[in-house]
Amino acid sequence: MQSDLIKKHFEKSMKNYDQNATVQNLMASKMVFELAKISKNFENILELGSGTGLLTKKISKEINFKNYYANDLVEKSKIYIQKIIPNVQFLCGSATRIKPLKKMNLIISNAMFQWFDNLEKSIDKIKFSLDKNGILAFSTFGLDNYKEITSLTGLTLKYKTKGEIEAILKNLGFEVLYCEEFYEEVKFKTPLELLAHMKNTGVNSLSEKTWTITKVKEFCDSYSKKYPQTKLTYSPIIESQEPKVVPIKSQLNKRFKNS
Repeated sequence: MQSDLIKKHFEKSMKNYDQNATVQNLMASKMVFELAKISKNFENILELGSGTGLLTKKISKEINFKNYYANDLVEKSKIYIQKIIPNVQFLCGSATRIKPLKKMNLIISNAMFQWFDNLEKSIDKIKFSLDKNGILAFSTFGLDNYKEITSLTGLTLKYKTKGEIEAILKNLGFEVLYCEEFYEEVKFKTPLELLAHMKNTGVNSLSEKTWTITKVKEFCDSYSKKYPQTKLTYSPIIESQEPKVVPIKSQLNKRFKNS
């Protein structure tokens, strides 16, 4: 997925993101809740894909830290994060290309890793900024994410199963502390409202093509014929220290094992 396209669509969606990103907000809450069971104290934290600060707000309330670094493709994200953590050190650019001057005790990201074209290579690059006893925590989405959209348009990201993600992390020298997935359905009055929701959360980045009025109408008609109820399925994935069943599918808290 081209980073310029992702940047463009997320920058446009920022003003409406928080009120539409209900599932992403739930994922962030769950991830911080599970993280706090492992540790509430970190000297250096790096947040990847900081966006409007949904995750940042929760970290600032629940986690203690000395230095906070935030990264996003969109420069405007800095304004949002500074309102929450005034002395934040903001690193604009691709998450796989930034080079913090310090090793991080925690690298954390919410609903962003699914945008990587190659998850294994991306995490392999990110881990070089992680302290040998640090934690990598992130949430992402599984294979059934947006399954209604995929069934009608064929558009999808390179989603992986929970098992595939765990295998990648194990191969990279991580030890799973906690991992789980869940499903959430967001309901809408009409297919057009569903499309607006996707636009307001930046997910129109799935395609470079412009949705014309004709294409939108065709989609709405096809959706109504195939699905009696207008809904969008999310399939998040999360990991933390002690595996247990909780109502979420978000992903990943892993401790770097060999360093």
